[in-house]
Amino acid sequence: MTVNDDSFTNWKHREEIAESMIPMIGKLHRERDVTVLLHSRSLVNKSVVSILKTHRFARQIAGEELSVTETLPFLKALTTLDLGPSQIDIGMLAAMYKTDDRGLSVAEFTAEAVAGATGADKIEGRQGRDVVLYGFGRIGRLLARLLIEKAGSGNGLRLRAIVVRGGGDRAGADLVKRASLLRRDSIHGQFQGTITVDEADSTIVANGNAIKVIYADDPSQVDYTAYGIKDAILIDNTGKWRDRAGLSQHLRPGIDKVVLTAPGKGDVPNIVHGVNHDTIKPDERILSCASCTTNAIVPPLKAMDDEFGVRRGHVETVHSFTNDQNLLDNYHKSDRRGRSAPLNMVITETGAASAVAKALPGLKARITGSSIRVPVPDVSIAILNLQLARETTREEVLDHLRQVSLTSPLKRQIDFISAPDAVSSDFIGSRHASIVDAGATKVDGDNAILYLWYDNEFGYSCQVIRVVQYVSGVEYPTFPAPTA
Repeated sequence: MTVNDDSFTNWKHREEIAESMIPMIGKLHRERDVTVLLHSRSLVNKSVVSILKTHRFARQIAGEELSVTETLPFLKALTTLDLGPSQIDIGMLAAMYKTDDRGLSVAEFTAEAVAGATGADKIEGRQGRDVVLYGFGRIGRLLARLLIEKAGSGNGLRLRAIVVRGGGDRAGADLVKRASLLRRDSIHGQFQGTITVDEADSTIVANGNAIKVIYADDPSQVDYTAYGIKDAILIDNTGKWRDRAGLSQHLRPGIDKVVLTAPGKGDVPNIVHGVNHDTIKPDERILSCASCTTNAIVPPLKAMDDEFGVRRGHVETVHSFTNDQNLLDNYHKSDRRGRSAPLNMVITETGAASAVAKALPGLKARITGSSIRVPVPDVSIAILNLQLARETTREEVLDHLRQVSLTSPLKRQIDFISAPDAVSSDFIGSRHASIVDAGATKVDGDNAILYLWYDNEFGYSCQVIRVVQYVSGVEYPTFPAPTA
């Protein structure tokens, strides 16, 4: 048998194993509300090839490839346990088992590692929480996709309605068009599932989730209880109101909390999940998820400050163009943003640097920032130039950030890549807030320059959903627990 034959036989064998994993992953998700992860990446509803690629990607951060033959025994062990709602990382289980010298079987080790999700310690499935999207633009539609994807057992977040401006006499056509925009996306591809439209009931049904489309030009026009919605979390994607007074208009009958997908002003808390989400007060009804750039730079800033100390820093973002800019030169309240977005690099401002203080009040360093919009439709990069409190080396910085991406509480926020030919389009669809580009990292004494990729649409939307899960009480614990 030739080497080629050996490789192909091995591939077919791994395909067969991945196929066997899919029903186990699906059953755990549907029946027990357990999300199976591999180094923070969900394996739920993934294809055979996607599962194999996720295992292959582990070599980028762990230093060696992870095989499905290694993780399958841990997945099988999970199916035998009386698990409660949780997230369980079989990649972490496999890695930890390799270094455990107690001679435990896979079943014994797994039961011990996820003990907090079993027996008397497990949490019970919680009643689903209603969610309303106010606005249905780029971020709104991605949030809808994520909410539908995460509907799972039905015990989590439930997208009940979207609110858009009045459809007028063409409400039926408007509904069909909005459903079509949810179904097809030029950047993020086809919706994974089925979508139908009930024009008579003004409802979009996506993967069995009935989503009421409410037409209103003002928050005061809506009584959500009339649609059977109660104690809902409303996500404002419009950015029209950013202070407490404006956002309070959403606190209508049926709405319990309001989450803004833009930087909040005044005393509105700016939350970056993974960094300061645990500071949200239980009685806080209005909060902001800050900006995509703030979410991209704050987790790495915290990771660097915790290990090396940060004295000062500057962030330069090279940001994809957005709907706020003009397609062709035209009037705009911001002079440079009026120039054609797909034809120019456009210098503009960013509030991300000033927002750092809200998310990281313990950081004493002064952070400045600026931004350049460039002619790409999605994925941006933040160049973070830091003066550290001590001298270090490039190897030490990269080792630290690699470990943070693997085992720390920030592992869902920070990803790590060492591919030498990585470019922006490689990160479309990334669920992390920030991806450290190892090859571009520069360190000289007490100066470190980090290049941080981020999908300013999808990665940010994932951060928003994490905040919503946290405040709704359906953010389930992760096992094995991340190390500090």
